[in-house]
Amino acid sequence: MLTIAFIFYCVATIFFFVAVTGRSFRNRTPEQHARRFGRLGYAAVVIGFLLHAVFIGVRWYVGGHIPTSNMFEFMQFLGFAMTLAFLVIYLIYRIPLIGMFVMPISVIIIAYAAVFPREVTPLIPALQSYWLQIHVTTAALGEGAFAIGFAGGLMYLLRTVNASEKSASAAWLEFVMWVVFSLIAFIVLVFYFQFIGYQAVFKAPFQTPTGQVVESEIKYHMPPIAGPKGGQLLTVDKMKPWFEAPGFMKGNQAARKFNTFIWSVVGGTLLYVVTRLALRRRVSSLAGRLVRHLDPDLADEISYRAVAIGFPIFTLGALIFAMIWAHEAWGRFWGWDPKEVWALITWLFYSAYLHLRLSRGWHGKKSAWMVVIGFIIVMFNLVFVNLVISGLHTYA
Repeated sequence: MLTIAFIFYCVATIFFFVAVTGRSFRNRTPEQHARRFGRLGYAAVVIGFLLHAVFIGVRWYVGGHIPTSNMFEFMQFLGFAMTLAFLVIYLIYRIPLIGMFVMPISVIIIAYAAVFPREVTPLIPALQSYWLQIHVTTAALGEGAFAIGFAGGLMYLLRTVNASEKSASAAWLEFVMWVVFSLIAFIVLVFYFQFIGYQAVFKAPFQTPTGQVVESEIKYHMPPIAGPKGGQLLTVDKMKPWFEAPGFMKGNQAARKFNTFIWSVVGGTLLYVVTRLALRRRVSSLAGRLVRHLDPDLADEISYRAVAIGFPIFTLGALIFAMIWAHEAWGRFWGWDPKEVWALITWLFYSAYLHLRLSRGWHGKKSAWMVVIGFIIVMFNLVFVNLVISGLHTYA
């Protein structure tokens, strides 16, 4: 069901792209052409969304708990939440350009989910609570709305920033394009190494939370650029690591996660450079041509409205409900766990965005940059913090 839903999301993305860039035919005006393919795209999203909902329901029934307990389940649910937010926003504005920017994000998120183990597993004791569905689903719904805000802010910047100029705004906008390329490269690389069945095994000392040092076996599914500290490569036919992971990275899987992050950065950089050389211009310059007819004030309004809807939902899910559950599970409301810290940073950033917009009149370019940076913080929390930093949420 999820695979078929993913295909419909991809088809919808193509329909929205054709609605924005395709030429009219059969004596239709460009507006009629955009409306026709926009409706087709929206219909494909609705079908995919319904299939996605069936997948969540069936997996919930089979597993006995809401499917948000590990990285695969949470990321696919985040894609589901983004799609739901898009369906609501599109009914308000009915602009195919929104679908062309939002649906690829949902597609990438679901593809990102697919790189993690997909088996249905029983809940660990810490997660056996009704707060699981309350905390995680509301946090994901809030982040789904933030994704719409990111798309609106990105459209505004592409429309208003002259990418051909040597300015700080143009350079930072190109950096955002590089971040997107790095995430795509991560997904492609993981799928490739999974397809060829790559595996390198290390034996390395690992310090448990109680201070005891034990030997741990670590399996790499990408060639080891960064090996575990003090590790010994057991699979002699595999590439030796170039260097050891820094000692401050705690957890027996920290080095493997750090290695994955390095591959993502290197792969994203190579993909970006090749694309840049092929286009012979900045990537943001080409993307800017797609939004040249967009009303900037409309993009600004879409971005603000999405964040205004998502912020209270995120506040409930990621902070209030999370602290209540933490008190029940661990006996404290707050413990400075990395995920807790970055959830707070995300909340503070979007709080500053709303404050500056409403009280200081930050509209337009300043507002757009803040929602773009805010969603990069969200993705940093979902990707880097989950893959590299060890904490109480590492079970995910």
